[in-house]
Amino acid sequence: MRHARALLAAAAVLASLVAMSPSAMAASSLPVEAWAQYKTRFVSPEGRVIDDANGNISHSEGQGYGLLLAYLADDQPAFDLIWSFTRTELLLRDDGLAVWKWDPATKPHVTDSNNASDGDILIAYAAALAGKAWGRPALTASATSMAKALGAMVAVHQGRLILMPGAVGYGAADRADGPVVNLSYWVFEAFPVLATLAPETDWAKLAADGKALLAQSLTGPRKLPPEWLALKARPRPAAGFPAEFAYNALRIPLYLVRAGETDAELLKPLAEGMSAEGGVATVDLAAGTVKERLTDAGYTIIPALVSCVVDGSKIGPDLTHFTPTLYYPSTLHLLALSFLSERHPECLS
Repeated sequence: MRHARALLAAAAVLASLVAMSPSAMAASSLPVEAWAQYKTRFVSPEGRVIDDANGNISHSEGQGYGLLLAYLADDQPAFDLIWSFTRTELLLRDDGLAVWKWDPATKPHVTDSNNASDGDILIAYAAALAGKAWGRPALTASATSMAKALGAMVAVHQGRLILMPGAVGYGAADRADGPVVNLSYWVFEAFPVLATLAPETDWAKLAADGKALLAQSLTGPRKLPPEWLALKARPRPAAGFPAEFAYNALRIPLYLVRAGETDAELLKPLAEGMSAEGGVATVDLAAGTVKERLTDAGYTIIPALVSCVVDGSKIGPDLTHFTPTLYYPSTLHLLALSFLSERHPECLS
């Protein structure tokens, strides 16, 4: 009876789910061949999305990305495969969120039961999109449960809404410089959808406060945000983490653009600060020096995407052609290509 009531409630949400983000409304925005290559390379027969640069582990972020890409490719069988693994192997916490780390080399496979709020957001968002597009109330019910649970990850600090990275380890009670946040966990495009599912949380304010915090956190000669940001006093790089702009933070402009952001004053400094001689840089914030230059197309397409949105610049075939490399840049590459295909085809050469 309870399950039936949940499905009826989900059907009502499904009918009213009209405030979808501008970047992920249309399915089939991924090139068929590109998605097929990605799926073959990174999705196991069990539906596990494999992070091949990180010991072949899986995590909630990867499962969320896989679900979102399967939705964008309008591939229901692949979505169901990834969803089955996610539901049975990661959605194990009592609070309705996902454990973040699953390692095939250990038993038990879950080696860290803390959640990661970006992975939770991606999973809930993809399930909501798929539930609406494919008329599947059970997915909408699951997305709604996760969206409501995610409300506990939204905290108030100094009058601002912040997104806690996980349930444990980041708050003021956990760290001397806490709370600590990661600005790349703000998946801006998901917030309008989560607002429809769980309106008791002010997702619009969370988005606005996240952008304001981003502008306030730009650091060093290149004016870039740190990976991990401590908020006890004024925003500053968190203790115990390298004071750098690196793999997490470089997806921030991608998330902003996919959410429909066009503000050149916000986007261009990020794109310019992260660029370095034909690549994208991880940066020592204090010195402004390049720590590592990344030339994978999945990274270098991000500043090119900003230029497309801000200036209408064309993006050449070297970036629009997809060949899978490693899980993370390949994922970012497909997210960028799907956005271009749907929202800015004029930028494709």
